[in-house]
Amino acid sequence: MCRHLAWLGAPRTLADLLLDQPSSLRRQSYAPRRQHHGRVNADGWGVGWWTSAAPTPARWRSATPMWSHASLAAVAPHVSSTCILAAVRSATPGMPIEEAASAPFAHGEWLLSHNGRVDRSVLPPTAWPAAESVCDSAVLATHLLSAPAALAERIAAVGFADPAARLNVLLADGTQLLATTWGDTLAVLVTADGVAVASEPYDDDPRWRDVPDRSLLTVTASGVAVHDLPDPRGETVAEMENR
Repeated sequence: MCRHLAWLGAPRTLADLLLDQPSSLRRQSYAPRRQHHGRVNADGWGVGWWTSAAPTPARWRSATPMWSHASLAAVAPHVSSTCILAAVRSATPGMPIEEAASAPFAHGEWLLSHNGRVDRSVLPPTAWPAAESVCDSAVLATHLLSAPAALAERIAAVGFADPAARLNVLLADGTQLLATTWGDTLAVLVTADGVAVASEPYDDDPRWRDVPDRSLLTVTASGVAVHDLPDPRGETVAEMENR
């Protein structure tokens, strides 16, 4: 369900990151190489990026397939940023297909993408009113974006409350990337120019490394780190939210 990626480092154009790579995000919208749940990601796409013009990121989202969006190919070479987060969507069955349901979801300076599915009934009622859509990813995003510092604990609590959940999420605020693996693939590429994090590699560079399942990945100016996600020790989602 879905593919996403992010970049933090030297400026890159949207075209370079989303369109021009051998297995670009656009190609992953119709021919993903590592996707185990669903075959295509044609239910929408979105991209967000940060500039010096404002503290909050710009977003561009659509409910159409990325491959069909001619304006993206025309504009993408002219937009560059040091931090970019993008996704293509394969909607959870029964969820609406609409622009507001396409990642990235926003809260202040933060953006979030969710690759997976979750039973919305395990999410706290407080997450619903501010959600951009009623889809599972949007409600989850509201819950997680209300406390990015507690990302690891909240993912673990939701995952244990819904054993069938897949909770690969990717967050950025313009200066750092946070990502979790819970039931799906994630890879990281560290180069001299910056760090890419993606559901699957967008090229065959041998420096790509897979992130173990049930991990938290952090990318900051200090480097890249991977930690195990915590065991919630039987706490409910609501209890974890109030910690």
